[in-house]
Amino acid sequence: MTRVTMDISSETALALKVAPEDLAGAVRMAAATKLFELGKLSSGAAAELAGLPRVAFLSKLADYGVDAFDLTEEEFAKETRLA
Repeated sequence: MTRVTMDISSETALALKVAPEDLAGAVRMAAATKLFELGKLSSGAAAELAGLPRVAFLSKLADYGVDAFDLTEEEFAKETRLA
């Protein structure tokens, strides 16, 4: 396992409005969300990075303005026919 350590200024921590004990989790979730949004991580890998079960991770994406499922109209039509 790789460990990443970072310094976050008090001003940044205050601006995030996150309790100090929740800061690491908030940064992990933000990173996981962005990497998922960019297509760099699957939802499962992003959930692992965030430290959450996959379903919980997917349900929190809306809090960050990220769609859990990014389908084209054609893909959506195909999926709805199959359902």
